[in-house]
Amino acid sequence: MRLIEVNDKNTVREFLEINVTINRVNPAYIRPLDHEVNEVFDPEKNKSFKYGEAKRWILKNDQSETIGRIAAFISSKYINKGTEFSTGGFGFFDCINDQVAANTLFDQAKEWLVSKGAEAMDGPINFGDRDKWWGLLVEGFDNEPMYGMSFNPSYYETLFNNYGFKNYYNQYYYYMNVDDTFSDKIIERHARIKAKTDYTARHAELSKLEKYAGDFAKVYNAAWAQHGEAKEISEEQVIKLFKKMKPIMDERTVWFAYYKEEPIAMFINIPDLNQYFKHFHGKFGWKEKLQLLWMKWRGTNKQLTGLAFGVVPKYQALGIDSFIIQECGSFVQGKGWYKQYEMGWAGDWNPKMLNIYKSLGGYQSRRMITFRYLFDQNQPFERHPEMIYK
Repeated sequence: MRLIEVNDKNTVREFLEINVTINRVNPAYIRPLDHEVNEVFDPEKNKSFKYGEAKRWILKNDQSETIGRIAAFISSKYINKGTEFSTGGFGFFDCINDQVAANTLFDQAKEWLVSKGAEAMDGPINFGDRDKWWGLLVEGFDNEPMYGMSFNPSYYETLFNNYGFKNYYNQYYYYMNVDDTFSDKIIERHARIKAKTDYTARHAELSKLEKYAGDFAKVYNAAWAQHGEAKEISEEQVIKLFKKMKPIMDERTVWFAYYKEEPIAMFINIPDLNQYFKHFHGKFGWKEKLQLLWMKWRGTNKQLTGLAFGVVPKYQALGIDSFIIQECGSFVQGKGWYKQYEMGWAGDWNPKMLNIYKSLGGYQSRRMITFRYLFDQNQPFERHPEMIYK
């Protein structure tokens, strides 16, 4: 076996194709868009290169067949919770069912990270935000992956465990039917807030994206950045994000709650893009873009996915979460626009969010694991600490 650094058109193509080769036996597999994977490793497209660097490799057997791949990342912005080690990351792992091959890939990532001063590595993760390619799938192999979700064969978990990785945290996904009735608790809390005239909720308007980008930034920074689980986001960054999302955004499913017109909560949902992209086989040229617009116009995508949810801390104990969820539900349910709803992942370190998912009547659809490997195995391992709400 030999490792080859990915640094030209041929190795880039092989890096993409081995993911297809490994996963094509599962009919639920959906190929990611090629250009989105490539952009992770493009310093001109990925802002994470301002704070770190990345390398990737493919693995070939003695017959020169590609049998695996891996990437390694190091970033000063990576949030390391738990044991205070300098921690790097790895991701985009694919491998045949062979422990020696897997160990060769893991060792390569480890050696490169050691050369960069790391003392541990987390993975599989992304060189960027947690909304894409984060975690190893261990339950839910029969479900089509949502957009940006990692997908892998079931034997990967054994390869990780045998190498010595430990479960840093579980990532849980929940789903429900869009027209399912909410629990009595949500209905009661909603009614209590609804009766107070100072509280309102409404969906976004695509013609006023800049206004809602500002509302998003306020809620996001108050609800998430304070915990250290995410860095602050500027209004300008959100405007760019919203403009990029505009062609696929459905304003009817993007909601904000207000207290005297001050934004206090957000409930952001979008159609699951993989329901479009599964027809494109990794490509996204003009032909695919026209096809997407046609499918969107026809309303062929009946699957909705949760993108972001947050409540400003001082309002979290009042039932605002129930209020905004029920307001959105009352507007969307019974219209036939969507059939199924799957929520974005919540870590086991965030029990409050998991309780919200369960209170909606959701069922666990899949579980993923983010693993950690300490380079000095004599050091004590600690799982991700539970989030503390103020």
